[in-house]
Amino acid sequence: MKKQVKALVLLSGGLDSILAVKLLLEQGIAVETINFRTNFCGPSKARPAAQILGVPLREVNIREDFLLILKNPKHGYGAGLNPCIDCHALMLKKAGEIMREENSCPERSRRIDFIATGEVLGERPMSQHKQALDIVAKDADLKGYLLRPLSAKLLEPTIAEQKGLVDRAKLLDISGRSRKRQMALAKKYGVKEYPTPAGGCALTQKGFSDRLRELMKHKPDFNSFDVDLVRFGRHFFYPELVEGGDSLQVILGRNQEENEILASLARPGNILIEPDNWPGPTALMRFCHPEFNSGSRSRNEFGMTKDEIVDQVKELILQFSPKAKNFSSSDPKFKLIKK
Repeated sequence: MKKQVKALVLLSGGLDSILAVKLLLEQGIAVETINFRTNFCGPSKARPAAQILGVPLREVNIREDFLLILKNPKHGYGAGLNPCIDCHALMLKKAGEIMREENSCPERSRRIDFIATGEVLGERPMSQHKQALDIVAKDADLKGYLLRPLSAKLLEPTIAEQKGLVDRAKLLDISGRSRKRQMALAKKYGVKEYPTPAGGCALTQKGFSDRLRELMKHKPDFNSFDVDLVRFGRHFFYPELVEGGDSLQVILGRNQEENEILASLARPGNILIEPDNWPGPTALMRFCHPEFNSGSRSRNEFGMTKDEIVDQVKELILQFSPKAKNFSSSDPKFKLIKK
């Protein structure tokens, strides 16, 4: 009895990755899917897609690995702060490591024969041109083991194709940014629900990437939690208020929901300032200097106490409180919560 071929397919939940799975299933190939979680993407779209496709989905957290790339991408950024080539290479490298680890386990009844993605040649001009696709395969150490079913006929045959594990004649030659052929295939396969490609990664969005640049400038050793906070509120940095080049970061909620989120995200050493019974933004204060946070340092180099800095933040809250225009910082009452 001929052993069934197995593929591990990167599934974002978008139409291209769904179609890549469909093309392989159509050939009788066993498919397992995988989705990688970073601070900027996760399995929310992949889960319903895997369920509809009837294939297993594994979820892998690579947040910390991705942050190292974000800080210093080998192949640079795109239009925003999106290190697309390095990001794709990281995910594929992790998938390759899983493939090799599982294939070396004698208890496994079925080997993973190759990795596949829904990448389309030329669909994203900066990260999916021929050279970029080759770079990704090389950096991921998957040369010969990375199949792109939607554009396979335009690319070099993979080992799986050469060995006859995959019928190359049944793969496609899609290229460019038009999605007409993908939409026709979706109709053929009865795929009715799939996310639109608009929007994309948060790192390509100007407002988000601008806030993240500020974070990277003032806190080069930023962590995953710092990045999560960038999604919420208005961000202000005050390097002049804290000694040694470190900054005070102040985040103001833009609505009641964000006020509540900031309050829930406050950590030890942070200070929350909330309007007391009048409408206005909550402020989350984060001192970058650990000694100032802990209280072992009472003044900055300009002789300002933490209370005096708090007063300045109160003034900032008033600037973004239209209904408190006639207040001064001494008039309205504030709740001060030290974490």
